[in-house]
Amino acid sequence: MKTPMQTGQIEQRGAVPANRDRHSELNGHSEGNGCLENSPSVERDSGENRVMIDGKPYSIPDTWTESSISQVVVKTKQRDPRKTPDEVFQYVDVSAVSNTSFKITNAVPLLGSEAPSRARKAIETDDVLFATIRPTLKRIALVPPELNGAVASTGYCVLRCDKAKVDPRFLYSFLITDHFNARVAGLQRGASYPAVRDSDVTASWFPLPPLHEQKKIAHILSTVQRAIEAQERIIQTTTELKKALMHKLFTEGLRNEPQKQTEIGLVPESWEVVELGVKTESFQYGTSVKCSYDIEGKPVLRIPNVLGGHVQSADIKFGLPKKNEIGKLALKPGDLLYVRTNGVKENAGRCSKFNGEIEDCYFASYLIRVRLDSTVLHPDFLNEYSRTEVGKSFLSGKAIRTADGKFNINSGILKTMLVPVPAIEEQEEIAQTIVLVENKIRRAITKKSKSQDLFRSLLHELMDAKIRVYTSNLE
Repeated sequence: MKTPMQTGQIEQRGAVPANRDRHSELNGHSEGNGCLENSPSVERDSGENRVMIDGKPYSIPDTWTESSISQVVVKTKQRDPRKTPDEVFQYVDVSAVSNTSFKITNAVPLLGSEAPSRARKAIETDDVLFATIRPTLKRIALVPPELNGAVASTGYCVLRCDKAKVDPRFLYSFLITDHFNARVAGLQRGASYPAVRDSDVTASWFPLPPLHEQKKIAHILSTVQRAIEAQERIIQTTTELKKALMHKLFTEGLRNEPQKQTEIGLVPESWEVVELGVKTESFQYGTSVKCSYDIEGKPVLRIPNVLGGHVQSADIKFGLPKKNEIGKLALKPGDLLYVRTNGVKENAGRCSKFNGEIEDCYFASYLIRVRLDSTVLHPDFLNEYSRTEVGKSFLSGKAIRTADGKFNINSGILKTMLVPVPAIEEQEEIAQTIVLVENKIRRAITKKSKSQDLFRSLLHELMDAKIRVYTSNLE
């Protein structure tokens, strides 16, 4: 995939390309705000138009025009599906839009007779939906072709673009910006159920580049969004593959053996099923010393660091272990850490393997360290088994609810956990197979995160005209 920087020439603000025409899409609307209700105050400077929006400076180039959203959209219609009770329609409720992917993810088919009273707004392909209920949650989406003719909740402001003036993808991108989010935050009404009116949205100031530049900006941003979506698909499909693979490996093994029924279900005939305590060197609670972000003392792993089967090292606190804890509570590569207390029952017994990511590292008292004889039970194998549905349900099912509402396990419960034990060579092969799949998921997560960072950066830079895009070959 080409990067956005390869799809067109991008210039920093202030660079003036040859043959640049002044935008004239909205003749007669040089003061785009007019006297619209809720319009923010506007001041001008010479040269670049320096606009004061809600008390914040926002510069636009000379070739961009000040407008309002109302001047670039056309009227939409309402539709009552209950008038055709036997017809099926697609309904887009407020909860159907993701505020992370900015897409409609959960439209539902309903009979007209089942339509809720708020199902009233007819939508078409390329309409821009903006949720006016809790607007700062950013439930914003473009209507895809497959939802042409669907009906949306009255909790949306439906914006249908005049495509001679504005590219729908450009308007959609503008609504996602932090600037617009801050504006609607200031217009919200109601404390327990904050909302804005459609007129608040349409009266908003809107920076309008020439149409060809809008298309280029929208093309770059949508290219990055497609890259994010591609990684999301990889994560989803690989996660589903891993779940199926783990079930197969822990019930059938790798040697095509006959199976036998055990207390934990079917396993290969040659495997043992034993209590964890039989195969373990030690169980140890961590330190109870106070920890902080001051880089003083030893790094101490806590509950947030035990997630996804691996130690998460982005949020580390430090503490000074007691004299009798020095060395004794230091972690070694191959140690397993189990969460022993949590407010969510399913998280009690959550497990991660320490691989030596952090030097001279200790662990907090809400964790239990399990140290294995790796010639008998491989740490990677036990880590993966502890994260299967059978392993997780055993520990969370034994969790004890305390007076403060939390759920606890202890070393005694851990010792009684039933685990399958094949030959050590097969344990290693099974663990390596699962780790390969997990590595693919982690790579996709990293790529997705980088693409999301790039999207946020480009959204800010392009929509604020801090960088400009000039080329003739972008559609």
